[in-house]
Amino acid sequence: MMLRTPGRDRGRDGHRDRARRPGRPALLAALAAAAVLLSGCSAADGSHDRSSGTSSESGRRSGGGNPAPAPAPGGTDRSQGKGEGKVEGTGEGEDDGRRADAPAPDYLSTFALDVDTASYGYARRTLADGKLPDPGTVRPEEFVNSFRQDYRQPDGNGFSVTVDGARTDSADWSLMRVGLATRAGRGPSERPPAALTFVVDISGSMAETGRLDLVRTSLDLMTDRLRGDDSVAVVAFSGKAETRLPMTRLDGNRERVHRVVDGLRPTDSTNVEAGITRGYDTAVAGRRAGATNRVVLLTDALANTGTTSADALLNRIDNDRREHGITLFGVGVGSDYNDAFMERLVDKGDGHTVYVSDQEEARRVFCHELPAQVELRARDAKAQVSFDPRNVEQFRLIGYDNRRVADDSFRDDSVDGGEVGPGHTVTALYAVRLRPGAAGHVATATVRWLDPGSRAPHEESGRVEASALTGGGWEQAAPRFQVTAAAAYLASELRERGGGWEPVPGAVGLDRLSEVTSRLAARTEDPEVRQLSEAVRQADRLLG
Repeated sequence: MMLRTPGRDRGRDGHRDRARRPGRPALLAALAAAAVLLSGCSAADGSHDRSSGTSSESGRRSGGGNPAPAPAPGGTDRSQGKGEGKVEGTGEGEDDGRRADAPAPDYLSTFALDVDTASYGYARRTLADGKLPDPGTVRPEEFVNSFRQDYRQPDGNGFSVTVDGARTDSADWSLMRVGLATRAGRGPSERPPAALTFVVDISGSMAETGRLDLVRTSLDLMTDRLRGDDSVAVVAFSGKAETRLPMTRLDGNRERVHRVVDGLRPTDSTNVEAGITRGYDTAVAGRRAGATNRVVLLTDALANTGTTSADALLNRIDNDRREHGITLFGVGVGSDYNDAFMERLVDKGDGHTVYVSDQEEARRVFCHELPAQVELRARDAKAQVSFDPRNVEQFRLIGYDNRRVADDSFRDDSVDGGEVGPGHTVTALYAVRLRPGAAGHVATATVRWLDPGSRAPHEESGRVEASALTGGGWEQAAPRFQVTAAAAYLASELRERGGGWEPVPGAVGLDRLSEVTSRLAARTEDPEVRQLSEAVRQADRLLG
């Protein structure tokens, strides 16, 4: 695992507290029956609808010597990383959607890649329970990245870049989708071994159905699926923490692991600090050279004893990430779930989060996400989109609010980016306002990453023309593009109701969005799209 260097964490507006890495996620699940999940893992996902109307072009892969996408003459200072705005100093601008002072005019938008999905998973669970999610927990990029895409996979390690778009109902505004994809992973026998430390919340709140019972079932299933040369450790925490199983090779010890997992029972209070501390102590003691060393935190994150603020835990997580290459993966459960707390912990640990509440999510975690966590395709991956001011009047990145990177840090490889595994897709959606009569080049998207082993930098680019953004409405676009737009519009409705955020340009009402997603569910026959349609219907009912 790559070790980090100190002094890399940045605050907001490009100086992130660690721009979170993706991937849509990992371990745990809401399962009704182990047999269903095991059989589901061997089932095919079905064919994907291929995008049409795409205007994309693969760029160069380099060792990092390519110049940045060139802004038009007269470009303004981008050192603060505020890459959303009105170009050529036309007055008012737009930032990340907050109703606040506009940033300076700019032609570039730079952010760290991310494949988290916990925000959408928890929102869907909350809506199903007849409640509206807290607007502060709604992160549009996690809604958008919760769905499979049909982007072309690259031939080798690294990324493919696809850029396409469609018009919205709002005058002069279009949606532009930047899609990045990595090549699928190697077979289970070819990946590196894993050394996984499971830190399991056994506090009283985990007694609710769908929490600790699902954690036990999930860990049992995972134990049977891992290889014999993989290792696992189990730490349980409530008011205090204890190591129930030190790092143990699975070969010949699976029954021992099952006994430990099956003995996990809920007790009293929640001391996440104790769990994290003991979990990392156990992971460091059992660290294996050449293996993927990871702490997996399974919890509702409702800390009520010990240190209940994430701040006091961040240094330990960050130090072990840098010194020992140990990353953190978070699995959230429960109808009451502290999303913000978990997000901050995992961001610092160079991992990502997933929230699991049903069998489809469980199958996705065990059959797709977990294998993708054992190896990486890219480290410190960042994307930069350069807009052509001759054709673009205004633009806005939807979401990625705490993953923004200063534009001039795009090729600074000491600035932390996102970690992306094999077979992952990353989607960034922009609202773009074209100038009247726009024609030709609109934007070039470039992704930069470090090779996980050699840390050599590489880049790949794709571009889009005005015709791809003006040729038709988003409801007539390819099905997967429609799903992306619908997810963003749902997030817009749920977040904007709290005030302080501008709606996504061209957003449609939930009643119409319900009709669109219902058609998409029937057309794609995708259970994830059916879930989206149901979430839109529930939001429409709750918001009246």
